[in-house]
Amino acid sequence: MDSEKCQLHLFFLPFLASGHLIPGIDMAKQFALRGLKISIITTPLNASLYSKTIEKSKTMGLDMNVLVIDFPCVEVGLPIGCESYQLATSLDLRTKFFQAATMLEQPLEKLIQEYAPDCLVASTLFPWTTGVAKKFGIPRLILHSMSFFSTCTSECLRLYEPHKKVSSDTEPFIIPNFPDEIKLTRKQLPDFFTQNVQTYATKMYEQVLEAELTSFGAVFNSFYALEPAYANFYKKALGRKAWQIGPVSLCNQDTEDKAQRGKEASIDFHECFEWLNSKKPDSVVYVCFGSMANFSDSQLKEIAIGLEASEQQFIWVVRKEKNDGGKEEWLPDGFEQRVKGKGLIIRGWAPQMMILDHEAVGGFVTHCGWNSTLEGVSVGLPMVTWPVSAEQFFNEKFVTQILRIGVAAGAQQWARFVGDSIKSEAIEKAVTRIMVGAEAEEIRSRARELGKKAKKAVEEGGSSYSDLNSLIEELRSHGIAGAASKN
Repeated sequence: MDSEKCQLHLFFLPFLASGHLIPGIDMAKQFALRGLKISIITTPLNASLYSKTIEKSKTMGLDMNVLVIDFPCVEVGLPIGCESYQLATSLDLRTKFFQAATMLEQPLEKLIQEYAPDCLVASTLFPWTTGVAKKFGIPRLILHSMSFFSTCTSECLRLYEPHKKVSSDTEPFIIPNFPDEIKLTRKQLPDFFTQNVQTYATKMYEQVLEAELTSFGAVFNSFYALEPAYANFYKKALGRKAWQIGPVSLCNQDTEDKAQRGKEASIDFHECFEWLNSKKPDSVVYVCFGSMANFSDSQLKEIAIGLEASEQQFIWVVRKEKNDGGKEEWLPDGFEQRVKGKGLIIRGWAPQMMILDHEAVGGFVTHCGWNSTLEGVSVGLPMVTWPVSAEQFFNEKFVTQILRIGVAAGAQQWARFVGDSIKSEAIEKAVTRIMVGAEAEEIRSRARELGKKAKKAVEEGGSSYSDLNSLIEELRSHGIAGAASKN
């Protein structure tokens, strides 16, 4: 069999949430740009949300398509149409969502039988896919949604349990056997680390780990120069196989691609672009907490007061819409009139990549989700870190202590649903620190250097470019060996 003539066919199964689907599709695009055939497996709602991105890839001549499978909402007691994790707004709904996700096993097997892909690239949150891939004799690659740093942090917490050796939730502990001295508290850990009884989350974590140890390997949306000590730690100290092929967001080169990435924006792209074009370089701070983080009206009001007091120009993304009467309890009276021309509020979904990449933007207030963190790194922006849930407190440590390109807003409490209460004075201080003065310039200088390294990594000859090549070759060799053994 001529390896050059054999087009590999990869199945991509990202987890059903924006923070997984967006980088998952970008990652799939990276493989498609190397001539591989890509099928993205998702549900009807998610297929409709990301159809423009896929169609644009096809017009570029990429061999990408979507295979739709139904999500069993009714069977597990979810509301009809609850096909995205961010729509599961209670613990009960989230448990049901994961139950429904495991029921995708049979529809996936049916598609594998029909299309016979060479490899299954599936989210870490679908641990059962390792067994499915084994059943059909194809490799399963783990589609990681976290950094090497945070993955290694989680594993060291699991192995050594330092959080069980402190006397209170606020007493700091050091992560044992780690490349750097990193301190955390129990309050900052995901609840499945601190609960003494087995819950759905703790059971899921165990299944994820087991699947990782028996899979073909993992692909990370990261690049070697960003976290060399932790890429090495993952591969050598933990003995895992991995390739880093990011930042995957950088495959979106033109402005239209950046604007269309993810869901449809809640603001006219040209209106947003014109507003930014009217501002001086590095003069605008972008404030966005991703698709999952929630804040109370009182916390949103504190953010508004803090932004106004900082006297910085800003774009603020809020996942709220005006009610029928036009009254918004979360905004101080007269706020929008006072900041007119200086501040822009986007209610809903924003074209984040396009905004972050604009020369007028000089800082980023973020919840420290890995996608947003890496997007900020990719364009060389200083950050205000405000973690809420998942592994975001780990990412904050990485940004503020390892990379030294951000300052903490002061969040201390991990929350599954509603974020920590930060006062307007702390918000004002943190925003000012990354935007104004000598310290801000030092942070910006370090951030810009990282941005250059990020772009270099995905260029021809760069570390991520080369890692992707070696992964494709390994998959090709595996496919040829597999075909030979069948003959």
